Amino acid sequence: MRQGLGQAGLFARRDRSGSRLSGLWLLVAAALWLAAAIPAEAQDRRQNAPGQFDFYVLSLSWSPSYCEAARERGGISRSQQVQCGGRPFSFVVHGLWPQYERGFPDYCQRPAPRLSRDLMTSMLDLMPAPGLIYNEWDKHGTCSGLGSRGYFEAIRKARGAVKIPAEFQDLTQTKTVTPAAVEAAFIRANPGLSEAAIAVVCDRARLSEVRICMTRDLQFRACDEINRRACRRGTVSMPPVRGG
Repeated sequence: MRQGLGQAGLFARRDRSGSRLSGLWLLVAAALWLAAAIPAEAQDRRQNAPGQFDFYVLSLSWSPSYCEAARERGGISRSQQVQCGGRPFSFVVHGLWPQYERGFPDYCQRPAPRLSRDLMTSMLDLMPAPGLIYNEWDKHGTCSGLGSRGYFEAIRKARGAVKIPAEFQDLTQTKTVTPAAVEAAFIRANPGLSEAAIAVVCDRARLSEVRICMTRDLQFRACDEINRRACRRGTVSMPPVRGG
């Protein structure tokens, strides 16, 4: 009798003491911690496989906000001179980013194939920062499955598919806007673009980017995850273009 109840009695005593339950809770807690520690972008089974993604995000940076923030951090660096020290820029291309429905790939080839200086220079009208161009190729372009020329041709095509609203093309003084108003202006200017396909991004006080989701063949499409990261502020400012 004593032998037959030995194992059951042991479990019962452990339950009463809390040690077994504590062990189970530790296992559950560890599993939850591991799930939380793995970033969303690492969940996709195709993670970082070149050419294996679902859609693109075209990110358009409001250049005056970027340059104003750089000045506040201690001044314009040498690498920022092209964008912030020369001709006035308004919306510039930050990047064209391959995305999964949940998360995104990055640095899909290490080391990345070398980007020619001539190709970099040819993109300065859209992306006026050499360091940005090199970084975007290394981090995002290598995930597109395209060669470097094909990737930057895709950037140019994506940018050409988006019309900047007239009210943002020649901003001569600081403009206070709501994120919803910026979205609405882009939607009016771009037939086929919907609220589900665009997100406005901001910092503490300024509009920083407009992100537009596009299919792999560069048509507008909805993107729930990008929308969830949109600016939640009531109003933000848009500094004027340089010289404004």
